[in-house]
Amino acid sequence: MTKQPLFGQRLRELRRERGLSQAALAGEQISTGYLSRLESGARQPTDRVVAYLAARLELAPTEFDTPASEGPLARALSIAASSPSEEAAEDLVSALRGSRHESPLLRWQALWLASRHLRRQGRTQEEQSLLEELVDVADQLGLAELRCRSWTRYAQCLLAAGHTVRALDTATRAYELARDEELPVYDTGPALLELTAAETEAGRLPDARAHADALVDLAAVGPGALRAEALWSAATVRLRQGDHEGAVRCLEEAIETVDSHADLLLWVRLRLAGASLHLQVTPARPDLAQDYLRQVKAPLSLVGTPLVRQELLAVEARLAFQQGRYEDARTTYDELGAQVLRLPYQDRIALGVLDSRLLILEGHEAQGVARLRELGEQAGQALRLDLAADVWRALAEALADLPATGRRAAS
Repeated sequence: MTKQPLFGQRLRELRRERGLSQAALAGEQISTGYLSRLESGARQPTDRVVAYLAARLELAPTEFDTPASEGPLARALSIAASSPSEEAAEDLVSALRGSRHESPLLRWQALWLASRHLRRQGRTQEEQSLLEELVDVADQLGLAELRCRSWTRYAQCLLAAGHTVRALDTATRAYELARDEELPVYDTGPALLELTAAETEAGRLPDARAHADALVDLAAVGPGALRAEALWSAATVRLRQGDHEGAVRCLEEAIETVDSHADLLLWVRLRLAGASLHLQVTPARPDLAQDYLRQVKAPLSLVGTPLVRQELLAVEARLAFQQGRYEDARTTYDELGAQVLRLPYQDRIALGVLDSRLLILEGHEAQGVARLRELGEQAGQALRLDLAADVWRALAEALADLPATGRRAAS
């Protein structure tokens, strides 16, 4: 027979998780007074009552033997939160899929941690599904901090998936909530960071520049990682505006801000961003890009997620192309192509451009030109106007490099 007071504690938890009143759970066979005494531990349940309540709650009677707040999801959450292992995080994702009746606050915590794991892995579609629920649960809870954090994370995911308009709308809601509720920099900063990123990708560069500069000022009193992210964001906006020297200054300051002992993953990602930036400025600086890539090779063996490893390969392929090492560029591209791509939308488009340019150089002019046109139209339909302009510019350069006969064949 199940013993009190553990039975009563677990019964109350299970009832509340399902949103049931005592009257709704009691039904017609027991009174609410008797149920109340069971939950308080004042009465010992009989086997018949245990079976009846288990049937009402649609679970096995053995569930009452599990200590309160220690159901499958709670156990998976506790293990994942206290362990760096990927296996523990995957177990948490599985536990989320298999359970639906936990308290909203417990579920929010599990969704938050699991979605962060999926983001590191670059599993954007799975992450988006969890984040949609995260936003719903946060709205149910009504806590401004959780709502702001949920919308901010969701905006980041939407942008990575190429949903610019939705990302911009969600980031705007997050930032306005943080501002109106006077939330601390730990919430306001990330919300403003995602708003700046969304405005940048939507081509709203004056707004993005103003918000990026405000973010840098705000981050001056925040954690070091936030300041580095703010400067990185400011560098991205300046690059899009054609202020290449300003972009380099901002990103170099961001790189200097982060200590590898404090946040090795961010330290690596900033250097990958530095390598990418030096390939995009005019004139390009492949030697500086190569130096950054050399710096990250060893640390990647310690912190490299599948997403970060793909970011490295993408930059290596672009570097090889700029240096005229076209066979190396093709080999690296093919290595990426053999994997499930986890890169954000913009990087996937950039890889498509690289493949198209290589096809043209390899003698497949018509195929390469058609692919570039397809990528340009795709970016335009996604309202990534600056990205679309980059693709059309690449097409114009590729056509200009073709002999007259090749241009006629490609058209």
